[in-house]
Amino acid sequence: MNYSEIADEYEKIEATTKRLEMTDLLVALLKATPNALLDKVVYLTQGKLHPDFEGIEIGVAERSAIRALARASGRKESEIETNLQKSGDVGETAEKFLSKKPQSTLFGAPKSLTVQRVYETLDKMAFSSGSGAVDTKLSLLTGLLSDASPKEAKYILRTVTGNLRLGIADMTVLDALAIAYGGGREAREFIERAYSISSDLGRVARVVAETGIEGIKKYQVTVFEPVRPMLAERLPSAEEILDKFGGKCVAEYKYDGERIQLHKKGDEVVLFSRRLEKISDQYPDAIDLVKKKVCAKEAILEGECVAMDLETGEMRPFQELMHRRRKYGIEKAIGQYPVSLFMFDALYVDGKDYTQEPYLVRRKALENAIAKSDRLTLAKQSLVTNAKDLEAFFEEAIEDGCEGLMCKSVSKESVYQAGARGWLWIKYKRDYKSEMTDTVDLVVVGAIHGRGKRAGAYGALLMATYNKKSDTFETVTKLGTGFTDKDLAQLPEMLRKYEVPRKHSRVQSTLEVDVWFEPAVALEVLGSEITLSPIHTCAMDSIRKGSGLAIRFPRFTGKYRTDKAAEDATTSNEIVEMYRSQLKKIAES
Repeated sequence: MNYSEIADEYEKIEATTKRLEMTDLLVALLKATPNALLDKVVYLTQGKLHPDFEGIEIGVAERSAIRALARASGRKESEIETNLQKSGDVGETAEKFLSKKPQSTLFGAPKSLTVQRVYETLDKMAFSSGSGAVDTKLSLLTGLLSDASPKEAKYILRTVTGNLRLGIADMTVLDALAIAYGGGREAREFIERAYSISSDLGRVARVVAETGIEGIKKYQVTVFEPVRPMLAERLPSAEEILDKFGGKCVAEYKYDGERIQLHKKGDEVVLFSRRLEKISDQYPDAIDLVKKKVCAKEAILEGECVAMDLETGEMRPFQELMHRRRKYGIEKAIGQYPVSLFMFDALYVDGKDYTQEPYLVRRKALENAIAKSDRLTLAKQSLVTNAKDLEAFFEEAIEDGCEGLMCKSVSKESVYQAGARGWLWIKYKRDYKSEMTDTVDLVVVGAIHGRGKRAGAYGALLMATYNKKSDTFETVTKLGTGFTDKDLAQLPEMLRKYEVPRKHSRVQSTLEVDVWFEPAVALEVLGSEITLSPIHTCAMDSIRKGSGLAIRFPRFTGKYRTDKAAEDATTSNEIVEMYRSQLKKIAES
């Protein structure tokens, strides 16, 4: 398969903002792809080479891309830089300069690029390391560009610099796979489950292409392939929580730490974060705890990693734990910020996949899988059947230094909903009791240039919630308060790599801003109240026809939610529930 076929489809996809049209174009590309290359094409379409959890990046800086383009095009670097400053897109600049490339180059007559060659070359670049890595990457990239057509070069350079920006999300790929190989969108649930328990969209694509839907139904949880975490809804009162669960639930401490998913096979242990990044290097002491206290030979378990004061046995705040997020000085950090593990779920133990088992079965498997100690133990929990007991346990959790409770269904249907947010788990935190005093995590989708003292920085950010049903981001407020001078200085640099030339296809907005962003960065925000809004699109028409919901008087708390993907941010449905609860409180008062 020639890479030009991919580039042609990318160009068509890039030209549309219509989701259905994008999906149809992607279906055509998948059907045209040989099964043996399907995983590679899916990865490339995501702008990567391997699943995210492997942590492999091509790692080409813009400066190196310019040097490679100069060599391949026979033009001066200064000319390319000047054009790039105007275009703002290294891909467009490459297309322009290579369309005017002299017929004869140092590399001889161009050879047609195959998908296999492009992928293998980029893979060699990604795995290049050591003192000569930069030169090796430059040489490999120059070779590709010398044989590339202008259009191919555009997408190759966008890929290597991490700015492919087709607007295609994982859910669009799942839809396309269901249509291409499952007979229609109704097959998506089976493909999505396979993805949710493996986090590897490329492998899932190849399996469904080779074995069909019946094969994908047999897809199993595998150690060292992280399961996408199950997420919780939220409610503001004990009465509402118990009513939602039919009068009975397990209430479990919600610890103020970092959620981890541990994978163990013999003496090999890997820790994954909530975002499914490998974080084993940051917690070698936690690795030792797992090796000593997880008695199962093979296991995938979930828990909370919490900073501890070992002298008093008290839990320390989340902010202290973040000192462990460093590449250097880990041994010193271990001494200053030791951790304990509080385990709360078992997804796989010694050959058995527990993700389709009810919660109480999973909890029993978890109990049998570990040998409890002071620093690795089970999350504290209580079976409750009335609001009074739930409140009492809630107050106990707060007194012990927790954020609140995670309330869990004990019904037969209480399976582990990988990658989903549902009513089988419900968060209950102290802040929910008062009007909009709980923080929300919102995604930056746009920015307005600052004026006066903020000239040269952003005056305000356009923030959005996530709508899982439509897989889009809906505006809910403009955020301009709570930023320090340091924040204002670093935000443009932080957000620059996510800039897009027009409103992103996954962003729903009636507002215009100066700069649009790919939904990627989440910030913690606190507001005063939630109101109906004719201009914001969050939960549009859900409360009143023609109105969305907006957060009034928002303030940045100072917390960048680097531990969350954009899709893990507060959902539009959560904002609806918070609004309804607010109305109820107003009526009662």
